[in-house]
Amino acid sequence: MTTLWDRSRQVAVQEILDTAVRLFGEQGYEQTTIAQIAREAGISQRSLFRYFGTKEDLVCGDQEALGELLKRTVEQQPAEVSVWDALRAGFEVVLIANHTPERVLELSRLIFDTPSLHARYIEKRLRWQAELVPVIQARLGAASGAGPGPDPRAKAIVATVFACIDTATELWAGHDGRLDLADLYDDCLAAVRGGRD
Repeated sequence: MTTLWDRSRQVAVQEILDTAVRLFGEQGYEQTTIAQIAREAGISQRSLFRYFGTKEDLVCGDQEALGELLKRTVEQQPAEVSVWDALRAGFEVVLIANHTPERVLELSRLIFDTPSLHARYIEKRLRWQAELVPVIQARLGAASGAGPGPDPRAKAIVATVFACIDTATELWAGHDGRLDLADLYDDCLAAVRGGRD
């Protein structure tokens, strides 16, 4: 059950995020300071940091929580679901976990257009990949004769899916959301798996 405190926190987070995204759009990410965001949102910097640990979190969100949601969603897929479809289901949940499609588009543009943000985004996504490899390895079953260490199939599948998701998202953001993100992902994945022309 959602408490009054939870709802109040959600409203505060949304107002801070709205302010930050507006300022990033007007001035650029690098040129916008935490002090400006806090002042415009009508709170102290200290209060802002209670909601968002870093400036990057305003754009990228709580990557640890999102990574855990992705992992949990993939783990919860029925055993008969392929690893490819399990990962797709995980990303579908994560993509809409905290934002509307319009906000996801705004944030995606910021991430792909800001080198420092994009670098941090990739760094955090690499952590997600590392956490997903054992999950995918378990779904694939033990590789006979693969020896100790991760199953190379699991690492390759996870890396491929992340590359396709990121490519699709960048194309989607670059076309102002006019293309269908799921279709873009499917096209990217088919290109590397040989499933579509």
